[in-house]
Amino acid sequence: MKNQNIFLLLLIATVLTISCDNSKAQSNEKNNNVTSSIEKIEKSDAEWKKELSAEVYHIMREKGTERPFTGELLNNKKEGTYVCAACNLPLFSSQTKFKSGTGWPSFFKPIKDENVLEETDRSLGMVRTEVLCARCHGHLGHVFEDGPKPTGLRYCLNSLALGFEEVQP
Repeated sequence: MKNQNIFLLLLIATVLTISCDNSKAQSNEKNNNVTSSIEKIEKSDAEWKKELSAEVYHIMREKGTERPFTGELLNNKKEGTYVCAACNLPLFSSQTKFKSGTGWPSFFKPIKDENVLEETDRSLGMVRTEVLCARCHGHLGHVFEDGPKPTGLRYCLNSLALGFEEVQP
């Protein structure tokens, strides 16, 4: 009887997990199907390899991750705009950047929701929400629901996936 109860609890937990994953995936698909005025950039792998450094290519096209606490933009405190390193689409304002202690630049809100896409990432044995540039579909990082107010979001991004345009005083 005890084994049957344990089996039943595991079955319920599995069903609930699958249900939550499916509803989050549907939510992410809605985000990606929003009508956007952003003109898409499509290039072959060979074209991207010519334009991007090997490190940036690995992160943005192969969904890699830079080591924590190594990115140039992690401690950047200048005013300006963080853009996609591959296509220069404006992504995040310095006004939404915050110190998360994770080792990667973190933001609580994109400049425009339509400038970033979200997709379910099931790599490394976990379910996360991947953040992509809406114009070139370059991998930027991930978004988590443990950020500060007002959004409660933490866009945890690779420095190498970003460029920075400083506001001139």
